[in-house]
Amino acid sequence: MHKDSTLGFATRAIHGGYDPQAHEGALAPPIYQTATFTFPSAEAGAARFAGTDPGYFYTRIANPTLRLLEQRVAGLEGGVDGIAFGSGMGAITSTLWTLLRPGDEILAHLTMYGCTYAFLEHGLAAFGVKVRFVDLSRPGVLEAAISPATRIVYCESPANPNMRLVDLAQAAAVCRQHGARLVVDNTYCTPYLQRPLELGAHVVVHSATKYLNGHGDVTAGITVCAEAEVAERIRLYGLKDMTGAVLSPHDASLILRGMKTLHLRMERHCDSAEAVAELLAAHPAVETVMYPGLARFPQHALARQQMRRFGGMVAFEMRGGVEAGRRFLNALQLIQRAVSLGDAESLAQHPASMTHAAYPAEVRRASGISDGLVRISVGLEDAADLLADVRQALDVTL
Repeated sequence: MHKDSTLGFATRAIHGGYDPQAHEGALAPPIYQTATFTFPSAEAGAARFAGTDPGYFYTRIANPTLRLLEQRVAGLEGGVDGIAFGSGMGAITSTLWTLLRPGDEILAHLTMYGCTYAFLEHGLAAFGVKVRFVDLSRPGVLEAAISPATRIVYCESPANPNMRLVDLAQAAAVCRQHGARLVVDNTYCTPYLQRPLELGAHVVVHSATKYLNGHGDVTAGITVCAEAEVAERIRLYGLKDMTGAVLSPHDASLILRGMKTLHLRMERHCDSAEAVAELLAAHPAVETVMYPGLARFPQHALARQQMRRFGGMVAFEMRGGVEAGRRFLNALQLIQRAVSLGDAESLAQHPASMTHAAYPAEVRRASGISDGLVRISVGLEDAADLLADVRQALDVTL
């Protein structure tokens, strides 16, 4: 029953891929805290290395605890297989190193996480991969920009930090028409709110540090693929040979535990984020609010089309620019000043000087990340307390 894809999301997030009776009846999946695995014979060891025996031989390649996490996330995303990594950047770099070669081209959305931008601009580009940044949130731009050399189209939707959306079904259709693969960072949404593979994407990546784990105590990444052959290539080439960015079994178990409440947490994140966004939009200290759930958000219709709900991330511009934004951040009392997102605690940060500082200033502004932008990851505290804290911090800036 636990493998039935017709079961509900919460049921699969709790039971998917695991049979307690196959593990001495243990309700919680065991942690296989081992670096290596023994062989009953020399022949068995050779068979495992050759791939003719499905058994385990080294945790950097595969481990039962990691395998359960990979299969569970893949099932929730609607993919055929997943690969677990030691960080979200491990997932991104391993995936792209595997799928790109010198002379290939990657088209990337104009706005993304600062470390991803740095990897594309300074990492891949240094090895002969052509990187072009284009505004994939604008209709028709991808079709005009894609070329015979394009192998990967890469985006976040919503984008970190300005919440711009990409029409994923349309982007996937253009990619298939031109023989390219669409890779989507689904960290902001998780498979509970959005499933890019079901919209036609080829690969999804996650920083599992964020909502999938949800408790701020793990650094991890996940790649999920629509094609088994691609997943195997990423595991053996990207993870084993290129990055070695393996996740520990203990951390995998923490993510499995966190995912049991993913559906409940995401509903609470969304409820509170919607209330915070409405408060911000009505306050005289705020110039612009970027949240897909607001009817005035330019891509609200697209958000309703491809997202279940609108997420727990809110970005906004203060009247008075960067100085007003700093006063707001420094006035917060309950919400913590920190990067990362998706934790039980609400977190606020200044992208231009923190998560997106890797962007040159002129490129950052052209990408829609202004100097005064503030980003809040709305947590699980009582909504009334969050609203009171945001309100008092806004009032200080008037």
